[in-house]
Amino acid sequence: MRRPAIDGGAEERALAKLLGHRFGPLVEGLAAEESFVARAWFGFLACYVHGRLMLVLADKRPPWSGILVPCDRARHAALRAAVPRLRVHSVLGKWLLLPVSAPTFEDDALRLADLARADDPRLGVEPQPRAPRRTELSRRAARASAPPRASRRAPTR
Repeated sequence: MRRPAIDGGAEERALAKLLGHRFGPLVEGLAAEESFVARAWFGFLACYVHGRLMLVLADKRPPWSGILVPCDRARHAALRAAVPRLRVHSVLGKWLLLPVSAPTFEDDALRLADLARADDPRLGVEPQPRAPRRTELSRRAARASAPPRASRRAPTR
Protein backbone atom coordinates (compact mmCIF):
# COMPACT_ATOMS: atom_id res chain seq x y z
CA MET A 1 0.00 0.00 0.00
CA ARG A 2 1.38 3.38 -0.93
CA ARG A 3 1.38 6.30 1.46
CA PRO A 4 -1.42 8.76 0.67
CA ALA A 5 -0.44 12.23 -0.45
CA ILE A 6 0.29 14.28 2.65
CA ASP A 7 1.69 17.68 3.34
CA GLY A 8 5.43 18.11 2.84
CA GLY A 9 6.44 18.23 6.51
CA ALA A 10 4.52 15.14 7.65
CA GLU A 11 7.33 12.72 6.83
CA GLU A 12 9.85 14.79 8.78
CA ARG A 13 7.47 15.01 11.75
CA ALA A 14 6.93 11.23 11.71
CA LEU A 15 10.69 10.65 11.66
CA ALA A 16 11.20 13.19 14.47
CA LYS A 17 8.55 11.40 16.58
CA LEU A 18 10.26 8.09 15.98
CA LEU A 19 13.78 9.26 16.71
CA GLY A 20 12.61 11.20 19.77
CA HIS A 21 11.29 8.01 21.36
CA ARG A 22 13.51 5.97 23.66
CA PHE A 23 13.17 2.89 21.42
CA GLY A 24 13.02 4.82 18.16
CA PRO A 25 16.62 4.28 17.08
CA LEU A 26 16.08 0.53 17.31
CA VAL A 27 13.34 0.60 14.69
CA GLU A 28 14.55 3.59 12.69
CA GLY A 29 14.92 1.37 9.62
CA LEU A 30 11.13 1.49 9.32
CA ALA A 31 11.27 5.19 8.52
CA ALA A 32 13.05 4.41 5.26
CA GLU A 33 9.96 2.53 4.08
CA GLU A 34 7.84 4.71 1.83
CA SER A 35 4.61 3.75 3.61
CA PHE A 36 5.89 4.52 7.13
CA VAL A 37 3.65 6.61 9.40
CA ALA A 38 4.16 7.27 13.13
CA ARG A 39 1.21 8.31 15.26
CA ALA A 40 0.58 8.89 18.93
CA TRP A 41 -1.47 6.01 20.31
CA PHE A 42 -2.71 6.10 23.93
CA GLY A 43 0.55 7.70 25.08
CA PHE A 44 2.69 5.35 23.01
CA LEU A 45 4.10 5.60 19.50
CA ALA A 46 2.36 3.48 16.86
CA CYS A 47 4.34 2.55 13.75
CA TYR A 48 2.31 1.88 10.62
CA VAL A 49 4.00 0.30 7.62
CA HIS A 50 2.35 -1.02 4.46
CA GLY A 51 -0.96 0.32 5.73
CA ARG A 52 -0.96 -1.85 8.86
CA LEU A 53 -0.21 -1.17 12.51
CA MET A 54 3.03 -3.14 12.85
CA LEU A 55 4.75 -2.09 16.10
CA VAL A 56 3.89 0.05 19.10
CA LEU A 57 6.73 1.57 21.12
CA ALA A 58 5.70 1.57 24.78
CA ASP A 59 7.86 3.32 27.36
CA LYS A 60 5.88 3.20 30.58
CA ARG A 61 5.70 0.84 33.56
CA PRO A 62 5.20 -2.89 32.96
CA PRO A 63 3.27 -4.35 31.26
CA TRP A 64 3.57 -1.27 29.02
CA SER A 65 7.34 -1.29 28.69
CA GLY A 66 8.82 -2.62 25.48
CA ILE A 67 7.63 -3.14 21.95
CA LEU A 68 4.06 -4.28 21.40
CA VAL A 69 3.53 -6.48 18.36
CA PRO A 70 -0.04 -6.40 17.05
CA CYS A 71 -0.98 -9.73 15.50
CA ASP A 72 -3.62 -12.45 15.43
CA ARG A 73 -3.45 -15.21 18.03
CA ALA A 74 -3.06 -17.72 15.22
CA ARG A 75 0.32 -16.17 14.38
CA HIS A 76 1.73 -16.13 17.92
CA ALA A 77 3.57 -19.43 17.67
CA ALA A 78 5.24 -18.54 14.37
CA LEU A 79 6.36 -15.12 15.63
CA ARG A 80 7.60 -16.54 18.92
CA ALA A 81 9.63 -19.11 16.98
CA ALA A 82 11.26 -16.26 15.03
CA VAL A 83 11.74 -14.03 18.11
CA PRO A 84 11.78 -16.30 21.19
CA ARG A 85 11.73 -13.45 23.76
CA LEU A 86 8.24 -12.37 22.66
CA ARG A 87 5.56 -12.91 25.30
CA VAL A 88 1.78 -12.75 25.18
CA HIS A 89 0.82 -9.34 26.55
CA SER A 90 -0.86 -9.64 29.94
CA VAL A 91 -3.55 -7.06 29.13
CA LEU A 92 -3.85 -7.22 25.35
CA GLY A 93 -3.78 -11.01 25.05
CA LYS A 94 -4.19 -10.85 21.31
CA TRP A 95 -0.85 -9.04 20.99
CA LEU A 96 2.71 -9.97 21.80
CA LEU A 97 5.23 -7.95 23.82
CA LEU A 98 8.98 -7.77 23.59
CA PRO A 99 9.74 -6.64 27.14
CA VAL A 100 12.49 -4.07 27.61
CA SER A 101 13.89 -6.39 30.30
CA ALA A 102 14.66 -9.10 27.72
CA PRO A 103 18.42 -9.71 27.55
CA THR A 104 18.31 -9.59 23.74
CA PHE A 105 15.92 -6.63 23.55
CA GLU A 106 17.95 -4.53 21.11
CA ASP A 107 18.70 -7.38 18.71
CA ASP A 108 15.10 -8.58 18.83
CA ALA A 109 13.77 -5.05 18.24
CA LEU A 110 15.97 -4.77 15.14
CA ARG A 111 14.66 -8.16 13.98
CA LEU A 112 11.03 -7.05 14.44
CA ALA A 113 11.70 -3.84 12.51
CA ASP A 114 13.23 -5.87 9.68
CA LEU A 115 10.17 -8.17 9.60
CA ALA A 116 7.82 -5.17 9.54
CA ARG A 117 9.74 -3.48 6.75
CA ALA A 118 9.72 -6.72 4.75
CA ASP A 119 5.90 -6.78 5.12
CA ASP A 120 5.96 -10.10 6.97
CA PRO A 121 2.34 -11.33 7.03
CA ARG A 122 2.70 -12.57 10.63
CA LEU A 123 3.01 -8.97 11.85
CA GLY A 124 0.47 -6.21 12.01
CA VAL A 125 -3.22 -5.57 12.02
CA GLU A 126 -5.37 -3.53 9.68
CA PRO A 127 -6.46 -0.31 11.39
CA GLN A 128 -10.16 0.11 12.01
CA PRO A 129 -11.69 2.91 9.96
CA ARG A 130 -12.25 6.00 12.05
CA ALA A 131 -15.78 7.07 12.75
CA PRO A 132 -16.47 10.50 11.32
CA ARG A 133 -16.03 13.20 13.93
CA ARG A 134 -19.04 15.23 14.83
CA THR A 135 -18.39 18.87 14.29
CA GLU A 136 -19.84 21.54 16.50
CA LEU A 137 -22.42 22.31 13.81
CA SER A 138 -23.60 18.72 13.59
CA ARG A 139 -23.86 18.56 17.40
CA ARG A 140 -25.99 21.69 17.42
CA ALA A 141 -28.18 20.30 14.66
CA ALA A 142 -28.60 17.02 16.58
CA ARG A 143 -29.59 18.92 19.72
CA ALA A 144 -32.03 21.10 17.81
CA SER A 145 -33.79 18.11 16.24
CA ALA A 146 -33.87 16.06 19.47
CA PRO A 147 -37.07 16.10 21.54
CA PRO A 148 -36.88 18.35 24.59
CA ARG A 149 -35.63 16.68 27.73
CA ALA A 150 -37.80 16.53 30.82
CA SER A 151 -36.70 18.82 33.60
CA ARG A 152 -35.11 17.08 36.58
CA ARG A 153 -35.60 19.95 39.00
CA ALA A 154 -37.01 19.26 42.40
CA PRO A 155 -40.64 20.38 42.69
CA THR A 156 -41.05 23.78 44.29
CA ARG A 157 -43.19 24.13 47.39
